[in-house]
Amino acid sequence: MTEEILINVRPREVRAAVVDDGVLRDLLIERASRRGLVGNIFKGQVSRVLPGMQAAFVDIGLERTAFLHASDIALPQNPATDTQDRPQPNVRELVSEGAEILVQILKEPIGNKGARLTTFITIPSRYLVLMPVGTGLGISARIEDAAERVRLKEVMESLLPAESDHGYIIRTAAEGAGLDALRTDKLYVDRLWETVNRDAAESPCGRVVHEDLPLPVRVIRDLSNRDIERVLVDSEEWLQKLKDFAESFAPDLVSILELYTGRGPLLDLYGVEDEIERALARKVELKSGGYIVIDQTEAMTTVDVNTGGYVGRGNLEETIFRTNLEAAVAIARQLRLRNLGGLVIIDFIDMEVGAHRERVLSALETALASDHAKTQIAQVSPLGLVEMTRKRTQESLEHIMCQPCPTCHARGYIKTPESICYEIFREILRQHRQCEFGELMVLAHEDVIEMLLDEESSTLAELEELVGKPISLQSQALNAQDQFDVVPM
Repeated sequence: MTEEILINVRPREVRAAVVDDGVLRDLLIERASRRGLVGNIFKGQVSRVLPGMQAAFVDIGLERTAFLHASDIALPQNPATDTQDRPQPNVRELVSEGAEILVQILKEPIGNKGARLTTFITIPSRYLVLMPVGTGLGISARIEDAAERVRLKEVMESLLPAESDHGYIIRTAAEGAGLDALRTDKLYVDRLWETVNRDAAESPCGRVVHEDLPLPVRVIRDLSNRDIERVLVDSEEWLQKLKDFAESFAPDLVSILELYTGRGPLLDLYGVEDEIERALARKVELKSGGYIVIDQTEAMTTVDVNTGGYVGRGNLEETIFRTNLEAAVAIARQLRLRNLGGLVIIDFIDMEVGAHRERVLSALETALASDHAKTQIAQVSPLGLVEMTRKRTQESLEHIMCQPCPTCHARGYIKTPESICYEIFREILRQHRQCEFGELMVLAHEDVIEMLLDEESSTLAELEELVGKPISLQSQALNAQDQFDVVPM
């Protein structure tokens, strides 16, 4: 498997694409108008405490107050790693209104919801994550080799004092890292935390005291590993910045950083731009001829699987099974590309054979195994439904790149010309009963006007006779199909 990272830099937008064997796997977008907030540390002030919700609202200087649940508040007298073993105290015992508090953003503000906060602050570097309010040493579960886990633990323990005030997590990227590399990383996060502490003491409430690294540097820090063949950057300025960062914190990456000098746009490589467009579409075609339909709503994301034009070569059950298998892989990929989080309901095509259901579920789990976001999957129900969750930390691709349709107001549909005609008739009768006029003028979309002059002409004539006044029609090119006005003259 050959992996590449493509970093496209423009003055107000940066996009990073991770490509596996020419296939887009991950897409990250950061715009100057709405830079990501996850990982940023703020000095906030508690504005409201709600015991009934076991939560507090904190003013951190954003448009909406942020949400802090009691389970996300560290207890000073206990290590962060032990919170699950102790009863959760009442939120009023943890915070009070008006109190100043240092918090980190867990989840971006999404829709009408404010940001989700935590006081369990974490500061990541390439190999380590510092937990200032925790203790102990953890190792990423994705490092599966037992001997390597033991080696990393012994190396880190040799770097820690007998009684450390902080906790550390060894990240997946640390697999194979030596003593010097881990020591450098530890010094970096320790010094950074000292700086954050100093800035927090000097800053007023509602200020950010630490921002996460810009997207290009985060990509190098978080996504780069020994499997990456090269990193292509289309900006000389950012290439140099990345080299400077890599020389200090990841020397092995310097050799794979390259300037893109091709004639076409960088993300035209491997058809990435086309993939982005497809990731915004509701319908996703499968190679077999089947397709999936993805609908993102406020409460959940639903995915419907259909055989489409795929008829298979065997019996119907085998056709359905093959379609579901292909769909499982495609769904996992689309969830990552679109950055869909929260509850996801997948409606696979009903399968009669239990072994087929198990294999489809196994294919979905395998496809999601490499997802950087945490996922949980329930069993396939007798109706073929799969309930799963994917951790939501940032806005989805659709929310970043799109806005609600001004015509349908995000309903996903508009009323037919026939329905609008009947609404116009009711409005004409309402005007007739409520006010005096010499004439009525109907202003509507051209398709509605055409129907009034054609299929509904007899009804319009009857209404004109009923009100005893002329009714004129005027097409409005700028009107949406379901917009109209009935104006007394």
